[in-house]
Amino acid sequence: MGTPSEYSTIIKNSARQLGFLSCGISKADFLEAEAPKLEAWLRGGHHGTMSYMERNFDKRLDPRRLVPGAKSIVSLLYNYHSDQKQKDPEAPKISTYAYGVDYHLVIKNKLKAFMEILRREIGEVNGRVFVDSAPVMDKAWAAKSGLGWIGKNTNLISKKVGSFFFIAELILDLDLEYDTPVTDHCGSCTACIDACPTEALIQPYQIDGSKCISYLTIELKEAIPNEFQGKMDNWAFGCDVCQTVCPWNRFATTHQEPDFEPHPELLSLTKKEWEEMNEVVFNTVFRKSAVNRTKYEGLQRNIKFLK
Repeated sequence: MGTPSEYSTIIKNSARQLGFLSCGISKADFLEAEAPKLEAWLRGGHHGTMSYMERNFDKRLDPRRLVPGAKSIVSLLYNYHSDQKQKDPEAPKISTYAYGVDYHLVIKNKLKAFMEILRREIGEVNGRVFVDSAPVMDKAWAAKSGLGWIGKNTNLISKKVGSFFFIAELILDLDLEYDTPVTDHCGSCTACIDACPTEALIQPYQIDGSKCISYLTIELKEAIPNEFQGKMDNWAFGCDVCQTVCPWNRFATTHQEPDFEPHPELLSLTKKEWEEMNEVVFNTVFRKSAVNRTKYEGLQRNIKFLK
C-alpha cells in the first residue's frame, strides 16, 4: 500500500507522460460555493434550450453521487492551441478546437490509457473518466485543483498557458494529496467583455449562454433568432473571441497532438466553397471533427445566417 502522496506523484507523472499540459487533484466533495450560482444561472434562463443543464442537479454538484465511492477528482488540461488560420479572411470561421479529430475521441482514449497505467502502478483503482460528457463541473474542479482561475469570460485561465485547452477528469476511489486553488489574475481587465460580439458576457464572471455564439451555432437546434443578425462576427461553428483577446493567451503554446491537425482541405476553403459546400464535401472534411455535432444541415443554417 502506497501513501496518498506517492499515489499523487504517480498520477502527475503519468499525466505528463500522456501529454497533458497540467494535472491537479482535489477532494471529491459537495461544491458548496457553486450551488447557489448554478441555481441562479438556471433560474435566469441563461442556459437557453440546454435543458440537460437542469437535470442531475445534485450529481452536478456532488461527484460522489455520480461515482459511488469517489474520494478524489484528478483534473487534467490538454492543449489544443493552434497558430494556423483559415486562408480566406472572408470565409465563415470555425473555432480552432474543431480543426482536427473530435477531442472527445482523442482524450477519452488517453484517459482509458491513464486508468490502465494507474491499475498497473497502484493496483485496484476504481472510478470513471470524463471529458465534457457528463454532469461534471469541470471548470470548478480544475480551479479547486489549482490549475487556474475562472476568469471574467467564464473560462478557466492559467497564468502559464492561457486557456486554449480541454478539461478532463478522473474521478477515483483513492485518497490522494490535494492541491490548493490559485488566485484570480483578471485584475481590472475587461477585454473579453468588451470584445464579445453578442454581448453574452453580461457582467464579469457571468455569461448568458443563450446569447453566446458557440451556443447559437452548436447547441441551438432551431432557427437562430433574428436579433443576432449581423452580430455573429462570421463564426459558423463556435467562437474564439473571448479567448483570443485575453492577455494571458500570449503564453499559449502550439499543441503537439497530431490528431488536432486540420484536415488538409479545411483551412484553404474559400468563402464561396463554404457557401456552396455539399454533403459529400462536408462528410470528407469533417468526418471525425466536432463540427459533426451540427450535422450538415446545422452548418448550412449557420452559414446562411451569416450572409
